[in-house]
Amino acid sequence: MQEREVQQHLKTITDTIVREFQPEKIILFGSWAWGTPGPDSDVDLFVIKETTQSTRGVARDIDGALWGRRVPLDILVYTPTGVKRRLDRGDFFVRDVIQKGKVLYERS
Repeated sequence: MQEREVQQHLKTITDTIVREFQPEKIILFGSWAWGTPGPDSDVDLFVIKETTQSTRGVARDIDGALWGRRVPLDILVYTPTGVKRRLDRGDFFVRDVIQKGKVLYERS
């Protein structure tokens, strides 16, 4: 998939997530954010959302709301507290996503 096409789909995906799930932040990470996508690269999204549900359940709900999309997608959901806890523990993955990822949406 071409970058332009992925960018168009990302706008629609982001708008849907914001409208239906009211996240605090959506961050693009992985090969599309780092500028190194391959022909089989999926789109990786890190969604920060306050919730009392399991974050895996929220990720499944988001995936379901995006059914029929033309972009392969991998969605990770963390609560703000979960992100802080991971950063406090020195989690390199979460730190890299927060520091190097491309913010697609941030609640103001």
